[in-house]
Amino acid sequence: MKRIVHVVVIGAATLLTASALRAQFAVPPEWAYGAGPAAPAGAAPVAPPAAAAPAPAPDTSLKQVPGSAQSFTLAQVRNAFGPADWFPGDHPVMPAVVAKGKSPDARACSLCHYPNGKGRAENAGVAGLPAAYFLQQLNDFRHDLRKSAEPRKANTNIMIGIAKALTEDEMQQAAEYFGAMKWTPWVRVVETTTVPKTRLAGGLFIPLDGAATEPIGMRIIEVPENVEQTEVLRNPRSGFVAYAPPGSIKKGEALVTTGGNGRTVACGVCHGADLKGIGPVPGLAGRSPSYLTRQMYDMQAGARHGQWAELMKPVVAKLTDADFVSIAAYVASRTP
Repeated sequence: MKRIVHVVVIGAATLLTASALRAQFAVPPEWAYGAGPAAPAGAAPVAPPAAAAPAPAPDTSLKQVPGSAQSFTLAQVRNAFGPADWFPGDHPVMPAVVAKGKSPDARACSLCHYPNGKGRAENAGVAGLPAAYFLQQLNDFRHDLRKSAEPRKANTNIMIGIAKALTEDEMQQAAEYFGAMKWTPWVRVVETTTVPKTRLAGGLFIPLDGAATEPIGMRIIEVPENVEQTEVLRNPRSGFVAYAPPGSIKKGEALVTTGGNGRTVACGVCHGADLKGIGPVPGLAGRSPSYLTRQMYDMQAGARHGQWAELMKPVVAKLTDADFVSIAAYVASRTP
């Protein structure tokens, strides 16, 4: 605990200035939040779309995924209060709150985070999180202490509603269920100068059909390894590839392991030398770089409060958007 308090003290002097600068001119990085480009200040309202053609008849055919003996319709796959469980043998028996949620306000945890807790790039991977940390985050959501710096980040707002709808016992059940699972490889980091052009689907970046590419710039573009398996079928065994700028992993290693000559604090001080967590402090290794960046930015911008967020604010106070890219690329590339 002394180490954690020391981290707070040495960074506190820079926190107010960094937050003020962030509030003045910076905007949340679009690549991490998946909310689309913000409208320019003073821009005219977008006209409503023309009347759409009648929706096609729903697809009621049974779908399958490789390696699963289960069959589900798309409606069953996307059922917010009882989504498909393709691989029941991959995880313990789910508590009711994880498997089915609580209608009408609390969707099943397994819809977005998957029954195995892996989650997707637009939300969070929760497998392996310490139960104490998991509960703290739910309570931060419940008490309006954890929000998103990007107000259009819809699933953060959904989580606030879910946390407020759950009982203490239901939160405990979910925390213990996901905390009992190990975090295993889920994201493959690839350094490259060009990336596929993408479209947004519910906050998730999806490569466009064809081979069109664009320069990566100072971004990480995290996309499904298999679009159909992730976007359509929500296959919890189909992971992600994260494209990062050349050299970002090495730059991130310097920041993460040494603190970058005072720019931040070595992550291993609190998260462990292998970044796999210590006690109630969560592991970082091998997790989504989009998610990691959102949390660093949210804390720097003052959108996240609560016990653990306050400890992190001095750590992220001086970081630039380029630093976020480097740190997230390195941490995501580590073997969990």
